[in-house]
Amino acid sequence: MPPFVLAAAALTMASVPVLWWSLAGQRPARGGRARRAGAAAAVVDMRQAVLARSARERAVGPAVARLADRARRFTPHGVVEALERRILLAGTPPAWTIERVLAAKLVLTSALAGLGLVRLLGSPSAGGLFLAAGLAATGYLGPDLALRNRASKRQAAIGLALPDTLDQVTISVEAGLGFDAALARTARTGTGPLAEELLRTLQDARTGMSRAQALRRLLDRTAVPELSHFVSAVIQADAYGVPIAQVLRVQSAELRVKRRQKAEEKAMKIPVKVLFPLMVCILPCMFIVIVGPAGLRIARTFGGG
Repeated sequence: MPPFVLAAAALTMASVPVLWWSLAGQRPARGGRARRAGAAAAVVDMRQAVLARSARERAVGPAVARLADRARRFTPHGVVEALERRILLAGTPPAWTIERVLAAKLVLTSALAGLGLVRLLGSPSAGGLFLAAGLAATGYLGPDLALRNRASKRQAAIGLALPDTLDQVTISVEAGLGFDAALARTARTGTGPLAEELLRTLQDARTGMSRAQALRRLLDRTAVPELSHFVSAVIQADAYGVPIAQVLRVQSAELRVKRRQKAEEKAMKIPVKVLFPLMVCILPCMFIVIVGPAGLRIARTFGGG
């Protein structure tokens, strides 16, 4: 390899740490400059303020925003609303904002589609064309599938924790606490997505919303059928003056029965789910182990071996 190529490569590698230091580093003030900065603390140095931010905030954040803006231009409005709905059902995680999801869809689609095109140009064929289309579709639908999986797991966790949480609320109300106080006590002592949603509902009620509005917003964020029945019963009891303890007792008993029925339903589905792996994977191996030696002996006997 020529020496000038090695020198250029070495200079390029040496420039990477310098570039990172210039982007991420915050240069300290020295001597008289520090004293002048302390004397004029009210004057804000915009360069120092910008350098005080991390490289991620200065470089990655604006890049993601630009990519999201470009992806939003080519994405139908209904698809964006569906993504926002999935993010809401997933619990609105900080790492899954709508801008990041749109940017991820654009980057993954472009990268996988480019990989498929390179493969197609290397060996043109119908299979390569289908592979490129499949890779592009995978990059476009990947974030949607990840959000849907996260949302379904969160809804399952809420439905699983709802009967026990409702039992705690019922016991607290029967002990003399009000409904809001019982919800607050249960949310503080509990863990998981249901406790987080109950805390958020109580915060909505403290900001001036009525109890019915806060509970309806809870339904919009969760979309769990069992929780919908419970909220509807509480809203009706609040509207018609029915004792809330009686409603909670009835709802708690119904949720326990539904949880038992779901467990029995899953147990009844197990034999059907096991049938396919049993027929495809287990029984052929058993036939080979059991019938194989006898078949070999019969073949040797009739074959003269």
